[in-house]
Amino acid sequence: MSRPLPLRFLILASETPDQREARRKEVGAASDETYAETLRAIDAGISCDHLSCVDGTPPPPTQALQAYDGIVLSGSPIQMHADTPETRSAAAFMTHVFEAGVPAFGSCAGLQIACVAAGGRCKPRSPRMEAGFVRGIVATDAGRNHPLLAGRPLVWDAPAMHSDEVAVLPDGATILAGTRTTPVQAVEIRRGAGLFWGVQYHPELSLAEIAAALRRQADDLLDQKLVADEAALEAHAARIDALDSAPDRRDLAWQLGLDREVTEPERRMREIGNFIAFAHARRAT
Repeated sequence: MSRPLPLRFLILASETPDQREARRKEVGAASDETYAETLRAIDAGISCDHLSCVDGTPPPPTQALQAYDGIVLSGSPIQMHADTPETRSAAAFMTHVFEAGVPAFGSCAGLQIACVAAGGRCKPRSPRMEAGFVRGIVATDAGRNHPLLAGRPLVWDAPAMHSDEVAVLPDGATILAGTRTTPVQAVEIRRGAGLFWGVQYHPELSLAEIAAALRRQADDLLDQKLVADEAALEAHAARIDALDSAPDRRDLAWQLGLDREVTEPERRMREIGNFIAFAHARRAT
């Protein structure tokens, strides 16, 4: 039996050049580069191309986009509730993706970009940002049997880091999972020929990257009184770093309140793996 041809994905970066370079210095890779590593960790045969959706460059022609098996929107600090050249560029690019009919997946800012492109609206999260991990995600009735969430338990936690959230879903959107404080944690959007699966959390991020993100957001965390002082923040981030290095340490997992859905990479990356499986199945039909 012949092996299936490798998948070809396009990863859309929504970080500015300065943001990409800053993240490279902090954790060794820009957000879209992290995504490529994650995709290949799940399926080593995947090839990835990268484009920015915020620099105003026109999207590739429809036929060029349709050569990809999937399009992935990575996270970034972009604030889709604001009217800026970057947010307009990102929404316009994603509108073109919907029109091309290529299946797409995105997390955090990627979800917000897709929602705005399809006619939805975002807002600053209140009363505070969601930082580190989101607790108690629950699938909706529509989400329980949806392929995006296949393999997830009834309730799960996930890495998260965001200060914006979806305020109004566009027509053609279905909420697949939510929490008490953030009702839109997973969603499917159908627009014309286009299909988008997205999550507000970060299945692509390692625990070490979450620890780095907390340090990067230190001023905001202190301002919102999520930590008492810099020493408390560093102690918390250091525990997360230590668990990343030794995921079998039950003491650290217990102290952080995390289970295998977060500590085991295959489980943590579940939604991305499900999107890859969907892309393979679509290729086979």
